[in-house]
Amino acid sequence: MTGNKINLALIFVLSLVAISPCLAISIEDQQDPKYCIVDTGQEKCYDNSREIREPSRDDPFYGQDVQNKGNKPSYRDNGDGTVTDLNTGLMWVRERGKKVTWKDAISGAPACRIGGYTDWRMPTIKELYSLMNFTGRQARTESESVPYIDTKYFGFKYGSGTGNERLIDCQDWSATEYLSTTMNNDASVFGVNFADGRIKGYPKQVRRREGAGDNRLYARYVRGNPGYGKNDFIDNGDGTVADRATGLMWSKGDSGTGMNWEQALKWVQKKNTEKYLGHDDWRLPNAKELQSIVDYSRCPDRTDSPSIAPFFECAQIKNEKGDRDYPFYWTGTTHLDNMGAVYVCFGRAMGFMEMPPGSGNYRCVDVHGAGAQRSDPKAGNQADFPRGRGPQGDVVRINNFVRLARDMTS
Repeated sequence: MTGNKINLALIFVLSLVAISPCLAISIEDQQDPKYCIVDTGQEKCYDNSREIREPSRDDPFYGQDVQNKGNKPSYRDNGDGTVTDLNTGLMWVRERGKKVTWKDAISGAPACRIGGYTDWRMPTIKELYSLMNFTGRQARTESESVPYIDTKYFGFKYGSGTGNERLIDCQDWSATEYLSTTMNNDASVFGVNFADGRIKGYPKQVRRREGAGDNRLYARYVRGNPGYGKNDFIDNGDGTVADRATGLMWSKGDSGTGMNWEQALKWVQKKNTEKYLGHDDWRLPNAKELQSIVDYSRCPDRTDSPSIAPFFECAQIKNEKGDRDYPFYWTGTTHLDNMGAVYVCFGRAMGFMEMPPGSGNYRCVDVHGAGAQRSDPKAGNQADFPRGRGPQGDVVRINNFVRLARDMTS
């Protein structure tokens, strides 16, 4: 190879690395980065209730999301109705079209011809969640709100906010069904709400006064990188678990007890001081990192386990109904809707539902499914929320658990 060709090849490789650090990992380790976790996009630091200056290592609230740099979101509009994610290698349909039933969403993918492609599919929940951007914020009106997706590249429309349709009624289906049921024993499918920044299990059918009917949500098709969202775990035999697909290392066990968000951040730094499991660069994972280790083929009601691979250990708890269950786990990501912090449910996503509506009779049930992503107040008293909060009465625990994460290459 001539000198000019070598230089051109080097320039090409370096340009790819600049676009996506995931490709840098691939070149360095000779691995295919099939599961590149895109950063949350969070840009600022927060305490329990407001924005703060960036904390130093000895300050309270040190070690949160924005202080741990990830793979910056990067997209290319292809000019043909498609958008390419330059980190994940996934190509997306730019516009969602109209709301459809889950059955029609699934069957519509093979018939899609946008961009001239014939291999569109419904995204898994992990593929769909890769588009989540936590600079979003849901407010009372559309003009005050910011979607949890980059609307420069992706079409998005809020609910009308009139009649029975709320502003946040603009969720996206995924291809991932919940193994159990939610709410009133409803067969459900996981989806992402880019209006309020959450993953929930959405019933395939909805119950109305006039009777049950098919639920209709949006669908956004994807193609390429069929390995995205598939973990490649190895038990290192030293209390850690490596995921060769994402390049992350995890603590095999968890904190063993719940704590508020500030305490969780402090607990992580204590473990670093102790050089826990031989490392001093552990962090509280961000929302997208933690969701990457959810195993949606497992759940308490069907596999008698948390929704995580058997490589990991999860503490057992009793949930608000009194059943054996598994914890919510904190992330370092702040949820700007309410200045709470994001957590991921590795057990049932419990909530207090009034059944039937208007009866005054509240039941504590799995409202959103194990593997859901919601948020909790960062501090406070659980007793102040006897019926949870939000439309489905999401239980409020505040004292959630912690699982440590670090970069394998650091």
